[in-house]
Amino acid sequence: MIQLSPAKLGALCAAVSVIFFSINDVAIKFLSGGYALHQVVLIRSVIGLVIIMVLIAPLTNGWAIARTKRLPMHMLRGLCVVFANMTFFLGLAAMPLADAVAIFFVSPLVITIFSVVFLGELVGPRRWAAIAVGFVGALIMMRPGTTAFQLASLLPLAAAFCYAGIHIITRRIGGTESAATMAFYIQIIFIVVCLAMGLAVGDGRFGDQTDPSLVFLLRAWSWPLVADYPVFLIIGVGIAIGGYLISQAYRVSEASYVAPFEYLALPMSVAWGMMFFAEFPDGWDYFGMSLILGAGMFTIWRDAQTKPDALQRPLRR
Repeated sequence: MIQLSPAKLGALCAAVSVIFFSINDVAIKFLSGGYALHQVVLIRSVIGLVIIMVLIAPLTNGWAIARTKRLPMHMLRGLCVVFANMTFFLGLAAMPLADAVAIFFVSPLVITIFSVVFLGELVGPRRWAAIAVGFVGALIMMRPGTTAFQLASLLPLAAAFCYAGIHIITRRIGGTESAATMAFYIQIIFIVVCLAMGLAVGDGRFGDQTDPSLVFLLRAWSWPLVADYPVFLIIGVGIAIGGYLISQAYRVSEASYVAPFEYLALPMSVAWGMMFFAEFPDGWDYFGMSLILGAGMFTIWRDAQTKPDALQRPLRR
């Protein structure tokens, strides 16, 4: 039997989880043309919860994963995850896949800012410079003030800020709560929020919109086509297994070693966009992606040098 070192095991888990998350993004963008967002996420979360309880829970603490003394923090964290996912997926409905993923990956930069604001941590001039470079890259991709600018490009940026908030909350509770428990409550909150949205707007009475993101949000619920069942199954299984694997990656290996593997999602999103949606980034897009990628990687490296425990949780859920 092949035995992997903790570093190699963490890298493998992170790389495989990124594949699951990237496929999830493609599938949801594909489904955005025919279903309401909250219906898609509800089905995904129900399948994900079943996978957690049937496959993941028996490998960890069984039904004890539902036990917690920090329910309010789980609820707050879960709502942040819901908002971050919703805004990112709404952006996918109107934007090229690679653009949305690249803008989202300013998350490490926002995490650094939030660490200063909410945790009182100190950041040196080189990391502040990296933050500035990363946001310049995001502006290049968003292109405000030009005809290429889309309001939808603000959605993955909002998702990045929410994920930074999730990171701060996770650092507060990660010492007492297991990855399986956090994943369990996230799916529960997804289900509750999506059911509430379905009851409020699932009849489609506000669905007469022209903006693709608003159409995706307010479209009436419909019974899924049999041909789409495999797609729903893929995103449900993928989010459960991917979430578990990325949590395992950060549990067994150094964060500074694991975190860069999450950026595999960026070239993958470029490839998926070309293959499935005929989306071809231009030179400015690649330039912006490069700035975001470089700034994010530098920030992760500097965090590892100055405070090794700074990035103890994954960017994606």
